[in-house]
Amino acid sequence: MQIPVQKLKEMIVNEGLITPEAFDGIAQEAQRLNQKVEDILVSRGIISSDYFYTLLSHHVGIELANLSATQIDESVLALLSLELARQKGVVAFKREADGVIDVAMEDPSDLKTIEFLERHLKVRVKPFLAKSGDLEKGFAIYSRELAQDFKRTIEENIKKGLEVKGDKVEDVAGALPIVAIVNNFLSYAISMHASDIHIEMLESSVLVRFRIDGILHEVTRVPKEVELPIVARIKLLAGLKIDEHYKPQDGRLRFVAGDEMTDVRVSIMPTLYGEKIVMRLLPAGQKPLALEEIGMLEDMVEKVEAALKKSFGMVVVCGPTGSGKTTTLYSILNMLNKPEVNMVTVEDPIEYHIQYVNQTQINTQAGVTFASALRAFLRQDPNIILVGEIRDEETAEISVHAALTGHTLLSSLHTNDAATAIPRLIDMKVPPFLIAAVLNLIIAQRLVRKICVSCIESFTPSADVLEVLQRTHEEMGGDGKVVPKTLYHGRGCPVCNFTGHRGRMGIFEVLEIDNEVRTAISDPEFSLDALMKMARQKGMITMLEDGVRKAELGMTTMEEVLRVIRE
Repeated sequence: MQIPVQKLKEMIVNEGLITPEAFDGIAQEAQRLNQKVEDILVSRGIISSDYFYTLLSHHVGIELANLSATQIDESVLALLSLELARQKGVVAFKREADGVIDVAMEDPSDLKTIEFLERHLKVRVKPFLAKSGDLEKGFAIYSRELAQDFKRTIEENIKKGLEVKGDKVEDVAGALPIVAIVNNFLSYAISMHASDIHIEMLESSVLVRFRIDGILHEVTRVPKEVELPIVARIKLLAGLKIDEHYKPQDGRLRFVAGDEMTDVRVSIMPTLYGEKIVMRLLPAGQKPLALEEIGMLEDMVEKVEAALKKSFGMVVVCGPTGSGKTTTLYSILNMLNKPEVNMVTVEDPIEYHIQYVNQTQINTQAGVTFASALRAFLRQDPNIILVGEIRDEETAEISVHAALTGHTLLSSLHTNDAATAIPRLIDMKVPPFLIAAVLNLIIAQRLVRKICVSCIESFTPSADVLEVLQRTHEEMGGDGKVVPKTLYHGRGCPVCNFTGHRGRMGIFEVLEIDNEVRTAISDPEFSLDALMKMARQKGMITMLEDGVRKAELGMTTMEEVLRVIRE
């Protein structure tokens, strides 16, 4: 729910909180950044989040839930499952004396959801307007209960699992306690919004860690005695060889919890004390995100869109493992996905299935490599080709020639920044004049944690942080005087598990390849420093600068930006 911009302007201008001219400037900036006006007003400290919701409550005539100051009745909360509560954007928090259930809602004007809840609960419900952190507080209580259930279930099933006997490890792996342990690992990780599960074999125990918002957290340890059955169970689910313990293996499985399906990518690697397992969790059926949704601001989106209008050439996304390159490539692929074009991909592995796109999985045992699949696809009359990664000279050569002969080719490289992609391709024996001819755009990126919106607060930065900001502003062409005196962080709350962060977004740099840059690339005296200087003169914003401006907007923290840049 939103207040119309003109109505919001009238409300806060009448209160003397801002001048009409300043509000109009913020409204224009919100449109440029594809953000809500109220988000910028809150991030700049002009109004508080609580004040905005008070205005919204008066505007729509619905009472605020204010769950941060209200005790949630956990017996009422339990009337709705976590999956249903998240799906509908609601939290049941109180039962009135007459039996009516009070429900906090993202959109209390949604009559269909209200009717559904009344049918489901078989009582009348009273809708309340939920503030940004209200629903998350309710979901955090669900998560606390899930954590307690997880630990209790694991402990109970470990005791039962230690009692299971069998002649073959696959018999033990199929026993109910072992099945329950693996299922609980998966269901709890999904409820915690983890991206990966790490099961690591130590000398005397098995360590289980979840990667949440890019950071690994220890979840539990289980006895060494149940290691082999757990590994065997996961191998069975992923279709891998149970009796192979000395070679890496990769597989997939689909896990179903309630109405939620999750694709799980399984990687097994022999280590000193056993086989380490990493399971990547990917929501089944998830659609590619728009560039704006992964954190790219409007000025960079416009550069990407301009490059994609060209009928042939290469767009390369750079960054280390786990920096979100595949997500960005899928976003770009989705922008190009039209009925009149033939789109093919060669991936290792296929992370998301995209409608109308012909996707091929690498299988080295069957002879399907990036190079061989790409060579075969060139005989399939493609318009747009996605190569998951350019890893070797053969793939690089075929990719460049495909882009040179009328195809749009998207791919990724492991480099630290955008400009370094060029010497990386030269190192793969691609002639500089061909690189200059086919490259249209290079994107480099990292992932940073977003500030939790439920506990975001402003603060005055330290002298060290101000010095970094001043230097960065000067590098961006400013005079170093427009350094913000206010930054933002999360103070920590149950919603973000007291980390101050919730979710991740990208910070980017985009290097456009125009005629001057092409000349610099094909120059026999090619210099990376000279190329960077030229790009900077043309207005290229580096990842650090992109991170700084997002920190200033309250989207992430300066510490988070510096952490990933230094990595």
